[in-house]
Amino acid sequence: MEAIPLSQRDAKEYIARNHRHHKPPVGDIFRIGAKQNGNLVGVVMVGRPVSRYLDDGETVEVIRLCTDGSRNICSFLYSRAARIAKEMGFKRIITYILDIEPGTSLKAVGWTYDGIRGGGSWNCHSRQRENKGPTCQKQRWYKLLC
Repeated sequence: MEAIPLSQRDAKEYIARNHRHHKPPVGDIFRIGAKQNGNLVGVVMVGRPVSRYLDDGETVEVIRLCTDGSRNICSFLYSRAARIAKEMGFKRIITYILDIEPGTSLKAVGWTYDGIRGGGSWNCHSRQRENKGPTCQKQRWYKLLC
């Protein structure tokens, strides 16, 4: 298994084809691919935190992680994303997963469970929005990088 640089376009195309419940994000800070036996088997995209309260300039968020289901790819990509974020000077990396997911890959690479967060719809009377992803509550995980 090896980490490879990816263009934003290639990462978004992979996510559009393979992600179970989300479309590709609009933008990111950096992205990494995982290659195994010459094939792209996973992608991680890291960007600014979606929550404006967490967007302190020292925190980044894994905004999308997508694999073909191959073993250990999620752990590999979470680990590489944290390492690169640390090298870029960030102090903390976070991610959210569905409340029904076990978080095994995150535990394996030393991330810390931070509880259940949010959920629900972004749609409101004053600003109509379409729900594009799951509206269930999410688990938040983090890793301190300092």
